[in-house]
Amino acid sequence: MANGRKLPFSNSVIIDQADALEWIDQLRVTIPEEIKSARRVTNEVERLLEQAREEAEQILARAQEQATYLIEERELTRQAEELSHEIVRQAQMEADATQRGADDYAAEVLVGLETEVMRTLKTIKRGLEVLDDRRSEAAAAAAAASAAVMENDDDGQGDLDEYDESDTGQPVGG
Repeated sequence: MANGRKLPFSNSVIIDQADALEWIDQLRVTIPEEIKSARRVTNEVERLLEQAREEAEQILARAQEQATYLIEERELTRQAEELSHEIVRQAQMEADATQRGADDYAAEVLVGLETEVMRTLKTIKRGLEVLDDRRSEAAAAAAAASAAVMENDDDGQGDLDEYDESDTGQPVGG
């Protein structure tokens, strides 16, 4: 704007040919270097990206290995726990079976012992009955003998040879 007025512009521009050629020559020299520099930067960026990708893949692979290890370890722990529960369950079943067997054996022994005790008690009762019968028979025989002596000795004086000389009043031989 010159003196506050607008200058009209046109689509045409006049450029000095020598200046334009010099700029073009400078661009020819500068642009390939800039392109080479840009390519170097691009290659470096690509190299860094590739390195970062490789590192990321290595980190991911290690993480997956560790996760797999932990999963396997967890699975092994779970299996070990299941196995221990199964062993305890089996041991309990075997202990229960052993207890039942011991109880059955004890019951058999006690039943056999009861049978023997009952037989022994019957034998004892029979022995006591035999002794009671013998006592009864002996008492009856003594009573009969005493009654017979009384019948033979009705005079109440008795024979002298029936008594011991010590005069204890006990019958001799009797």
